[in-house]
Amino acid sequence: MAQFLNPVLPGSHPDPSVCRAGSDYYLVTSTFEYFPGLPIYHSRDLVHWRLLGHVLDRPSQLPLRGVRASGGLYAPTIRHHDGVFYVVCTLVDGTAETGNFVVTATDPAGEWSEPTWLPEAGGFDPSLYFDDDGRAWWTATREVPGGRQGQTEVWLREFDPVRLELLGEEHVLWHGAMRDSVWLEAPHLYKVDGRYVLLCAEGGTDFEHSVVVATADAVTGPYRGSPLNPVLTHRHLGRDHPIAATGHADLVCTQNGQWFAVLLGTRPYGGYVYNLGRETFLVPVTWEAGGPVFSQGTGRVEAAYDVPDLPAHPWPETGHTDDFTTFDPRWMFLRTPDEVFWSVTDRPGHLRLRVRPESITDPVTPSVVLRRQQHQNYHVSCELEFEPAGPTEAAGLVLLQNNDHHVRLLLGAEREVTLVCRSGGRDSVLARTRVAEGVVRLCVEAVGQEHQALVAAGAEEWRLLGEPFDGRVLSTQAAGGFTGVHIGLYATADGAPSESWADFGSFTYRALEG
Repeated sequence: MAQFLNPVLPGSHPDPSVCRAGSDYYLVTSTFEYFPGLPIYHSRDLVHWRLLGHVLDRPSQLPLRGVRASGGLYAPTIRHHDGVFYVVCTLVDGTAETGNFVVTATDPAGEWSEPTWLPEAGGFDPSLYFDDDGRAWWTATREVPGGRQGQTEVWLREFDPVRLELLGEEHVLWHGAMRDSVWLEAPHLYKVDGRYVLLCAEGGTDFEHSVVVATADAVTGPYRGSPLNPVLTHRHLGRDHPIAATGHADLVCTQNGQWFAVLLGTRPYGGYVYNLGRETFLVPVTWEAGGPVFSQGTGRVEAAYDVPDLPAHPWPETGHTDDFTTFDPRWMFLRTPDEVFWSVTDRPGHLRLRVRPESITDPVTPSVVLRRQQHQNYHVSCELEFEPAGPTEAAGLVLLQNNDHHVRLLLGAEREVTLVCRSGGRDSVLARTRVAEGVVRLCVEAVGQEHQALVAAGAEEWRLLGEPFDGRVLSTQAAGGFTGVHIGLYATADGAPSESWADFGSFTYRALEG
């Protein structure tokens, strides 16, 4: 039988949530401080996914000004009911708005409504459940008042899907599966064989991550934890296992009656470190008297499974060699842009970035466009035409984990290309070289955690720039936070005013053989 490979969405695609509408499946993931927010993916076979758009693609929907790294959008849930799609989510540490909200659409491709904010819905990781009696319910997680660090509880209230507001009294459903558990979160409700099933994550989102379950005869409880908890975890497999940190699951039943979970996991490499962030995996689920059984027979997330009993539906291949005839929807910005600093029409066949004072080292929106790193071994390169008008102006490639942990390969004043590694908020120059006039090509190639910068000018061959550098500086373990590496094109005057621009003639990202 044909098999599929995990992860089904590689790169930074954490906290997946999925729903089915007929024979179509839709999935959303967290995006934190990146704009546009909440990519929505479409599939017909649960294996092949295409980017349909973003739920929050208008600045009015997503105020991210000043949001810290790994703040922003946490843990969306998507549901479909009576022809309407609902997404609920939490905006963390917002400076204009913050808290939980709901948006709706009749077409998941958009456009989606402006957010309806629910100040009475405290906590984070909201979810919706539409019961078969016509009632709808809102669940979420919150920290227990006066509790220990990480002590949380899941609560529930009725939800009006027309007026988009909470109703009635509040019910506390569960405090977790393990004694002294921490970070019970990501609650989702289902009804299976007449019983209510509450699926949650527990243990925090790194090595101790897990999936736990409780059941009840009534939606308001009482809920009883399964004696088989955790129903999924990799924390007992050791730090050398190729898949780690599994948890934050959501379930979907196909039109043929098969059940699957989408969940997050990580793929450490070069030791227990990972640069790709938390990725989306697909796992078969069966049901027994005690509740859901993940990956029956092994009890762990595997790298490959038999494909679902659905017609295969691959989408056209979408590699990322960009000639900038259009602005590719996979490009993202850091926080919500207040002004348009990019163009693919000012000079056709080029991405033009305005050189602005904003720097990628600050929690602002610099002139940068980014895409996810999705492979452990990869090549990224660009062609650049740029004439700096001042000593602080520079443009080129960036490998970004956050403001304080990233690598910059930039062309600056006097035609000098500089390779800079920023770790813990401090810059270190790894290498520099002068290049000839004209088009400059910049490149980074990674094989595991060994990264090598290359440079060329005009028609000359690629030449190495400096020694290989260690990519672990870009890992979540080094930088903290919840995101993976994003790779992109950047221009800055580093605090100085500027009227310059940088023209990028091409961009290539591709996987390399290990």
